[in-house]
Amino acid sequence: MHLRRRRTGDRRPRAGSDGRNPDGLAERLLGDASLFEIDHPTIRALGKPYDEAMSDAEVVNTVRMMMIRTRFIDAALERAVAEGATQLVILGAGFDSHAYRCRELLKDLRVFEVDRAATQAVKRERVLEAIGAVPPNLTYVSIDFQHEDLGEVLARHGYDRTQRTFFIMEGVTMYVPEEGVRRTLQFIGQHPPGSSIAFDFVPRAMVDMIAKIDMNNVPAPARPFLQRFLDLTRDEPWVFGIPLGTEGGLLGEFGMDVREVMAIGGPDSIARYLTKADGTQVGASVLAAAMARAAAQAQAHAQAQVQAQGQAVKDGAAPATQPPMTPERLREQQRQMAYQLAEAVVRD
Repeated sequence: MHLRRRRTGDRRPRAGSDGRNPDGLAERLLGDASLFEIDHPTIRALGKPYDEAMSDAEVVNTVRMMMIRTRFIDAALERAVAEGATQLVILGAGFDSHAYRCRELLKDLRVFEVDRAATQAVKRERVLEAIGAVPPNLTYVSIDFQHEDLGEVLARHGYDRTQRTFFIMEGVTMYVPEEGVRRTLQFIGQHPPGSSIAFDFVPRAMVDMIAKIDMNNVPAPARPFLQRFLDLTRDEPWVFGIPLGTEGGLLGEFGMDVREVMAIGGPDSIARYLTKADGTQVGASVLAAAMARAAAQAQAHAQAQVQAQGQAVKDGAAPATQPPMTPERLREQQRQMAYQLAEAVVRD
């Protein structure tokens, strides 16, 4: 599991008619971002005025992704509590803030944050400094995910598997081998009917593409963005993805029914979570300009590839087997590899 760092906070968009992210504790929990020694536009944006920060398309993409992800999971949590959940388990909790910013909603639930001991040590320090105290209904559960059983470890901390429970697994699945994801889903599926989970995942095609990516086939303007992603995941690579359209079958194996699957950045997520009361969308103009540039660059890159292939054929070389990256292929690739959110419920 990785130590997940939210990059939106008090100066970033919140949920609601003004299009802001509801996680107002994120930046306080993060503290001094320079201590993480990460050189990334979104980290640098934390020290800038909002309008200046949101002029960078890479920052806008992160803000929009985090806003959709946070609001989707918050809505699922509220639904689970309304439907009778008495326990909340946050897997790979990292710097998750639900236990602290949702105290009123969670006042009658037991909350368990599960993560590695080293991550939790840092988290506890940040909570005490930023908030001052740990909520009385919160239990930190340290675990060695590779060698310990989740159910057994939770039970040692007072967890009751017979109660209706809501699970959050945010920013986790892509870092865990398939066997580990399946074990976790199996554990969740053994809970009482009505127990549920909200989680995010990436399509299998994205994991496969990243594993065999050739920078020579990436348009030059896109290379810095991709290289930053590869640098961030070098020590914790993405290893698991779900083939699009198979989510229901996977969850069904463990006695769960899909309530919803949503593509981050798809029309539904934009309409539900990024559209303000006045009809405008968070960061839309910046992204539109960036997409126009990307399409033009893809077209130029495709033309250059065609010319290079034509010259190679003239010189007697075998024609390239990889088709050129056209704007149409770029859009389809983005659709096939869109980050996904899911909510599922343990069936009766």
